[in-house]
Amino acid sequence: MTRRYYAGADFRRALSIEELRRVAQSRLPRFEMEYLEGGAEDEVSLKRNRSIFERIAWLPRMLVGTGLPDLARDVLGDSLHLPLIIAPTGFNGMVWPQGDLALARAADAAGIAFTLSTVSNYDVVALNPQLQRPAWFQLYPLKDQKTSDRLIERAQAAGCDKLVVTVDVPALGAREWDQRNYSRPLKLSPSSVLDVLLHPRWLWQVMLPHGAPEFANLTEFLPAGARSALQGVRFMGTQINPTLAWADIERMRSRWKGKLVLKGILCVEDAKRSVEAGADGIVLSNHGGRQLDSCVTGIELVGQCAAEVGDRLSIIVGGGFRRGSDVLKAVALGADAVMLGRAALYGLAAGGEAGVAHALSLLRVEMERAMTLLGCHTLDELGPHLIRA
Repeated sequence: MTRRYYAGADFRRALSIEELRRVAQSRLPRFEMEYLEGGAEDEVSLKRNRSIFERIAWLPRMLVGTGLPDLARDVLGDSLHLPLIIAPTGFNGMVWPQGDLALARAADAAGIAFTLSTVSNYDVVALNPQLQRPAWFQLYPLKDQKTSDRLIERAQAAGCDKLVVTVDVPALGAREWDQRNYSRPLKLSPSSVLDVLLHPRWLWQVMLPHGAPEFANLTEFLPAGARSALQGVRFMGTQINPTLAWADIERMRSRWKGKLVLKGILCVEDAKRSVEAGADGIVLSNHGGRQLDSCVTGIELVGQCAAEVGDRLSIIVGGGFRRGSDVLKAVALGADAVMLGRAALYGLAAGGEAGVAHALSLLRVEMERAMTLLGCHTLDELGPHLIRA
């Protein structure tokens, strides 16, 4: 008997995030799928993000009569229906028209938080009025301090009350498989162009109506007439900040009135330093395996960080989450919530807002089932006593 995942066009038939991934793969051209999925160098970190979950096993409790589990969780003042936050990701307008808005609306409907990236294709000022809860805003601290300050001001004026500062990009990771789709920087190779032509549905939906989407939060920093995503990429390439230091975080803390979250923390020492710098939360993450290769995953550090600083800041973790049980493992180890990147993007690529809603629904059902099988009614009942690592 040959087993096959569903890989057709109807995302509603997907029974798992992996099947949504295959639906997405059939819709997106190769260069776009590679951007979504690829990791740095030999992709050791990328693979570790998934393989780590196989080494974490459950020790379930029986005969406890849990009833329907309650998956609600308060995170940094937000009452979430699920312990999930959609992570900040760029170029979502290249995955689906107005992809950031689709992700945000699906998150809103599911009762979870959404994080808008600095390099999103949707303006934070236009986004928040369309949502029940304001989006979190992610900041790349740029070389030009005035530009960073202006982005913070815009997010605050838009009503955002969570600032997520990405701290793990003092240099761009070498995403070699992504680069192989190009004959030179930002110029698709002939074979990639041919592959795009073999995906007419994506071409018609995304590129032909208005061309490549803009980096909407950066338009005021780009020259008039040069505000395409291509120009935005060039601008961001000049703005990578290798001198970012703790003093910069402390300065941002003094400017930002809401909750401050540091994304990309990967050691206990930096978790402690985050507390000292005034952070309200951290995201334990290796940037989806896209930055430093052969480094630890976020979930490997959850237990230690929770023991050291869990009473002083919120601990969020990201990287490789594809199942509801993966999310519950993180919570059991001490995380307050999980940031979803690719899992949500597979839904977006497969079916826009409805596809994201389907992805979140799959994870919710998986979490409810796993909680029942573990013998837990609330997330607070999860703990290391249920884990063998």
